[in-house]
Amino acid sequence: MDQLTLHRAIISVTDKTGLTDFAQFLVDRHIEIVSTGGTQKALEKAGIPVTAVSQVTGFPEILGGRVKTLHPHIHAGILANKDNPDHMKTLADLGIRPFDMVCVNLYDFAGAVERNLSLEQAVEEIDIGGPCMLRAAAKNFHSVLVVPGATWYPAVEEELRTKNTISLEFRQKLASRAFDATSRYDALITSYLRP
Repeated sequence: MDQLTLHRAIISVTDKTGLTDFAQFLVDRHIEIVSTGGTQKALEKAGIPVTAVSQVTGFPEILGGRVKTLHPHIHAGILANKDNPDHMKTLADLGIRPFDMVCVNLYDFAGAVERNLSLEQAVEEIDIGGPCMLRAAAKNFHSVLVVPGATWYPAVEEELRTKNTISLEFRQKLASRAFDATSRYDALITSYLRP
């Protein structure tokens, strides 16, 4: 698929810089937003329509937020190859709607290290669902746009303004940036935990 039209996005961000303006830009283009916890609350506070992840999964956020997006209704929606009829049939048979964009930035583990938190407290700042969604969307860049940070919001907006779709070249570029973000994140955690 060369040009991707965005209909549905999942947004889950720790860094909320530019979030409401970006989300409003998407909503103005009739893109549905699905979100989690703090991001959902920030969007609702700004009056931006948002669907809770728990409505999509049919399951509440549990274990103090450790488990919220780790669910087939999220990951199948991200990983389905839209050019593969079998994938799309499986989604339809199971009542799963695909995602077209995943916008995620990760828990601030570097900040946790700088604050000299205890090991137990620091471990709570290790993001699990975020990297999973980033990597899933980056793997499936042929069918999904991954947005790995707020610095990419203007470029995404420009793509949509000029073309009303997202090119494969742009999706591949952001996929590489997403893998770069998760690899740097893992390297930081590795360094911190190494005895």
